[in-house]
Amino acid sequence: MGCDTLVAFEPENLFYMTGFWGEAVGILDKNGCTIVSPELEMGRAKDESVDCQVVKSERGKGSLATLSKMLKGQVCTDSDSYNLVESLKRSIPGIKSSTDPFYRAREVKDAQEISVLKKASSILDEMYEMCVDVMMIGQTEAQLQTILMQYAMERGMFATGYKSTLNPLIIAGGPNGSLPHAQVTDRKFKNGDMVVVDLTLRYKGYVSDATRTFGLGSVSSEAKKVYEIVRESQEAGLEAVKPNVSCKSIDDACRQVIDKKKYGKYFIHSTGHGIGLEVHELPNLGPSSTAILSKNMAVTVEPGIYIPNKFGVRIEDSVIVGNKVDVMHKFTKELVVI
Repeated sequence: MGCDTLVAFEPENLFYMTGFWGEAVGILDKNGCTIVSPELEMGRAKDESVDCQVVKSERGKGSLATLSKMLKGQVCTDSDSYNLVESLKRSIPGIKSSTDPFYRAREVKDAQEISVLKKASSILDEMYEMCVDVMMIGQTEAQLQTILMQYAMERGMFATGYKSTLNPLIIAGGPNGSLPHAQVTDRKFKNGDMVVVDLTLRYKGYVSDATRTFGLGSVSSEAKKVYEIVRESQEAGLEAVKPNVSCKSIDDACRQVIDKKKYGKYFIHSTGHGIGLEVHELPNLGPSSTAILSKNMAVTVEPGIYIPNKFGVRIEDSVIVGNKVDVMHKFTKELVVI
């Protein structure tokens, strides 16, 4: 992009750039990395960052005066705040606002990132084993969420803070499962419910994302049929994940299985997305995606079928792209009826 300097305001990009997650701004140029931090964050910034100079500034708008004195040449920032960028333009006329350099750098994971993601995924597998032990008819979605979140937090996993939901998890029984992004409620699980359990949690900064759908009690033949279609669809998607193939082709592979069984209109979202420091990162695995997979990208494969007002089924794994796809979740994808 012709930029001499990158300026990170978003905490995910600051963390990727410096190793520090907090209220600060990161600057990266040919001379190295600098963190511009209010005094209240300086102790942590110095302790947690890697090979960074830490400079004190005022909080909020006060930091702009410090930045203006430090930034020269062509500057690119991840901030999409019109007011912030316009303020910086007074002293840095050529500043560009674009997330592209940041997201492109984060798309392909290194060995350390993959190790963290695999550890996070193994904890999610433990939580699915826990579901088998503790889920029961008469329990509420909220009660199950509480049990699972206590287990997760005791092992260093925390909510992602994803802005589009009020809950850390998606736990959706019966008709609630027909809403892909259902909010957790006080609805009690009933005999015959399909229960969608979507675990998306952060471990050492990185997000792992998986979904399993359980049956409770006497599950209908229709629900079992739909489950098997989704399982076959997800398997087809996983088999299609390879370096240098189009993201659209993964979506096509999943969608064709569901379309063939006449449930296509009930598959109402993209097949997957990148994961990393955010829940949804590049690339997108959807019908209109133009992206190409590369080795060591981390993506999800998560087809689903959602029958309005009845039930939903989704099966999701986080995977690492390689010549042989590395599925990070080991919990069974056969239908578990509790």
